[in-house]
Amino acid sequence: MSWTEIVIEIALEHAEALSDALMEVGALSVSVEDADEGTDAEQPLFGEPGMEPKEAAWEHSRVVALTDKDADQAAIVAAAAKQIKLAVVPTFTLRDVAEQDWVRLTQSQFAPIHIGKNIWVVPSWHEAPDPDGLILELDPGLAFGTGSHPTTRLCMEWLEANPAPGKTVLDYGCGSGILAMVAKKVGAGEVVGVDIDPQAIESAHDNAQRNNCAIDYFLPDTFAVSPHATQRFDIVVANILSSPLKVMAPMLSGRVADGGSLILSGVLARQAEEVAAAYAPFIQLGVWAEQDGWVALHGRLGAPTAPPARTEA
Repeated sequence: MSWTEIVIEIALEHAEALSDALMEVGALSVSVEDADEGTDAEQPLFGEPGMEPKEAAWEHSRVVALTDKDADQAAIVAAAAKQIKLAVVPTFTLRDVAEQDWVRLTQSQFAPIHIGKNIWVVPSWHEAPDPDGLILELDPGLAFGTGSHPTTRLCMEWLEANPAPGKTVLDYGCGSGILAMVAKKVGAGEVVGVDIDPQAIESAHDNAQRNNCAIDYFLPDTFAVSPHATQRFDIVVANILSSPLKVMAPMLSGRVADGGSLILSGVLARQAEEVAAAYAPFIQLGVWAEQDGWVALHGRLGAPTAPPARTEA
């Protein structure tokens, strides 16, 4: 099957409405791009985690609508313009979309990821580069956590650097379950994961089975009535975001066993002090490591000061 893209350059105030209208009158998909991309006028459009822009559009936007090749593109644009009451039907250009093996193209974008000294995150369609490494078979999905983001990598590197033979581990905000699986593969005994997203819990269960890891995953409500309801763990790891981490300081600290470790990430370097301050009444945290502007915080319950930061070999 072949497709044609309709490309329309339009002002910010019409981009979102036009996108919605194009979908309603026959477009298969619609995206919005910066029409000034690659020029001096290009505008970055991003925000800090939890503070993303409300509108995914630029002052000078480019709306790209995918249609069947044999569709009447002119009629689609005219109908969309009429629907949002544009005074003039916008001009547009057409681009043919070549036939491709989309599955193969998508897979080619995800290669094995090497993390720490010996960890490899390997999509199912790849061979492990080092069969003797700590191998996690994990395909990109809807749940956060493939090892590509610095916050996930930092937590994985901490777990690798601090083997946990027989210890209990809680991965709070587990996403894909990747941190819980690393903990299990470095020797942890009982490992538990919790997430607020049912889809993440389903994904984590599937990933654990694929990697032969015996891990229990729960939604918060079911965790609260599980055999782990009042359990304290030797290691608690939470890779979320700074705002919820601060709110959860009493709860997460209360889950750490005496002498146990708490590892937090999802924290920008400039947020480290305020997050550590939220935990100060319970546990002393310090920056263990930093990567690309993100940090991992670590503390041990009962320790008078935070453990030292990681030193690079």
